[in-house]
Amino acid sequence: MKNISRKKFIASAAIAAAGLPFGLSALAKQSPLNTNLATGNPSPGEKIKVSIFSKHMHWLNYADMAALTVQLGFDGIDLTVRPDGHVLPERVADDLPKAVEAIEKAGLKVYTIVTNIKTADEKYAGPILKTASALGIKYYRTAWFNYDKATSVPANIRAINKQLVGLAGLNKRYGMHGGYQNHSGDLFGASQWDLWLSLEGLDPNYIGCQYDVRHATTEGADTWPVTLNLLKAYSKTINVKDFYWEKKGDKWQVKSVPLGEGMVDYKKYFSLLKQYNINGPMSLHCEYPLGGAEDGKRELSISKDEFSTALKKDLTRLRGWLAEYDL
Repeated sequence: MKNISRKKFIASAAIAAAGLPFGLSALAKQSPLNTNLATGNPSPGEKIKVSIFSKHMHWLNYADMAALTVQLGFDGIDLTVRPDGHVLPERVADDLPKAVEAIEKAGLKVYTIVTNIKTADEKYAGPILKTASALGIKYYRTAWFNYDKATSVPANIRAINKQLVGLAGLNKRYGMHGGYQNHSGDLFGASQWDLWLSLEGLDPNYIGCQYDVRHATTEGADTWPVTLNLLKAYSKTINVKDFYWEKKGDKWQVKSVPLGEGMVDYKKYFSLLKQYNINGPMSLHCEYPLGGAEDGKRELSISKDEFSTALKKDLTRLRGWLAEYDL
């Protein structure tokens, strides 16, 4: 009997347990890994670029958003290109260049965009990626996937793998990387193991994960380092925010708080980012009460100064951690 390494056996067993064919590795043959592709991957040791998630600035136009972002001290803007975003999908060819022009004129960059793209053949997927790629944008966030409760988890993983294969092909065409954010709850990818099983064998230059340590901590306070290790090759973009569990009545629920005031172990997280050389674009999310900015409101119930003070506090703390770990 042919010998098989323990590492290979464990990996194969995990795929078999999910009901996935060992042939997933055949997908890699269809889309071979090429680490020399010009997909904008940062060089080893390059410092992390920090952007503000533009959902929090839906109350500002492109020029005013860019001006405030510069004042706050960010490197760029993680731009919403989705329904009710800064750029509407149906207007991407006209409005995304305008947004990027205003942002770059202020001395910033659009490192990443946030989309609702789920499949390669949907109406606006091609136009969004074509326009973004032409503007020098290399990374986007995909939409989330819901589990089909009428079928099994392994069947869901197989179905979503097919969607990701299609997206990887479209991304390769335009030289872009699509990252799926692991979001807590009953969404696909919340456990992160299901996401890895759907990605295994695919080229991380084109498809992967936008790793969210806050949501990973929500799902597994002490186990998220395992999933970060699992997804490290696929984590080309990352985002940060904070929370803790709060009991209201007889139920525990998530309470979003400013960065550093919650239970996410950021010192552990940044030490692992350093160890794994994960240094792609980072997006700061502010989901605690912020006058409606946390929900992408077009009008805020707080002043611009109050908004700015809160974000500066988060960014100052974040910059301190990044400096501490030389990231």
